[in-house]
Amino acid sequence: MEIAKLTIKQASKLLQEQKLTCQELTRAVLANIDQKEQEINAFITLEGDLALLQAQKCDARLSKGQRLSEIDGVPLAIKDNILIKGLPCTAGSKILENFIAPYDATVIKKLKNAGVVFVGKTNMDEFAMGSSTETSYFGPTRNPFDLERVPGGSSGGSTAAVASQMCLGALGSDTGGSIRQPASFCGVVGFKPTYGSVSRYGLIAMASSLDQIGPITKTVEDAKMLFNSIKGEDRFDSTSVKVSNRKIKEIKNLKTMKIGFIDTQPTDKSQKIYNKTIEKLKKYFKKVEITSQLKDVLDLALACYYIIMFAEVSSNLARYDGIKYGYSKLKTKNEKLKTKNLLEVYLQSRAEGFGAEAKRRIMLGTYVLSAGYYEAYYKSAQKARAKIRKAFEEVFKQYDLLILPTSPTLPFKVGEKINDPLVMYLSDIYTVSANIAGLPAISVPIGKVDNLPVGLQIVGPAWSEDKLFDLAKVIETIR
Repeated sequence: MEIAKLTIKQASKLLQEQKLTCQELTRAVLANIDQKEQEINAFITLEGDLALLQAQKCDARLSKGQRLSEIDGVPLAIKDNILIKGLPCTAGSKILENFIAPYDATVIKKLKNAGVVFVGKTNMDEFAMGSSTETSYFGPTRNPFDLERVPGGSSGGSTAAVASQMCLGALGSDTGGSIRQPASFCGVVGFKPTYGSVSRYGLIAMASSLDQIGPITKTVEDAKMLFNSIKGEDRFDSTSVKVSNRKIKEIKNLKTMKIGFIDTQPTDKSQKIYNKTIEKLKKYFKKVEITSQLKDVLDLALACYYIIMFAEVSSNLARYDGIKYGYSKLKTKNEKLKTKNLLEVYLQSRAEGFGAEAKRRIMLGTYVLSAGYYEAYYKSAQKARAKIRKAFEEVFKQYDLLILPTSPTLPFKVGEKINDPLVMYLSDIYTVSANIAGLPAISVPIGKVDNLPVGLQIVGPAWSEDKLFDLAKVIETIR
């Protein structure tokens, strides 16, 4: 048995039965990190000593029959925009290179209470801005299936770590597909919950009305286990909601589920696998049919998303001025500071601290919020957002769930799109609509093309997580 290849469910059972110790499991994962990390670059910070200490405490608990939860002792990796007290949290940016988290994010508190082992903080696009994990100040992450290709983004470090057995599961954040798209590229399961079902307290914000923390795992069952461990209302996040009060009507007979799917013209071999999976589902469910109602919504959602996201980025990143924390020109050694006033300190600190993509989005966001352009751009985007939500509501009157591709392409090569932002932004065309409408969505692996993974995406109405997991399990079985 290759211990590091275990799923969370399998490891949980073996730990419970004391056929495996937490230290054995953790050492197996750390051995994989030693072997693979140098070429993949999935982590920004590694915490091997801390992980072994946590594993030792877990074994002591289990020997006394004091198991904290079903994920007690499971080694996880955490995206480096989620705060763990006392550990670095960089958000993939030079401006936070030396920042140490002063408190735990709510999801981390819950995982600590559940007995999880943290092996490290994973690489990501700077401030979660990107679809390839190439904009990280700490260098690009590589796809475990082809080291010349990207793992997707912005949670590429987390998905690459799970795919290469460097952890049993991970947390990521999803603003416009940042969990689902890299999950598709790395052949793992990536789940974005309903907006508000998981607290964002302790998540370094990119776009606050779109960001959502979610699990990245090897199986659908594992994703469900992690989601159940982190979900719930939080008094520190006013947008969070008590999930148990929001459940929608269950479907007793799964085969009676009504599924709509987006028809796509095969542009590459990945779309052919998508179409084959649809044909398999038609044999399993009574109603699986094309819906054209959302065709226009996908194009509208992409434009709407980027305007709203740019605006919120410019607002959220205004706090990084190098005075209270983070990189500061004032702290630069062996160089005489050439500034006339405090404003120039801010400007020089931000100019050197932020990467090109962060600067681009800050400038565009400032523009769409500026006097004379606010109504033409930001206000119009908010009106479009309301229409998109309404369009999904109408579709879900006919169907229980929707199926669409996760990504329009296979994993692309490192450097292929980094110098063409518009082409890079189109990578999100199938995923951003779920964030705009605040809906749950999951990406599930459905096969490979030339050894490159392909994922399929399921989107449901708000609070339909259980339905999503049920359908995702079916797809996992028939692929």
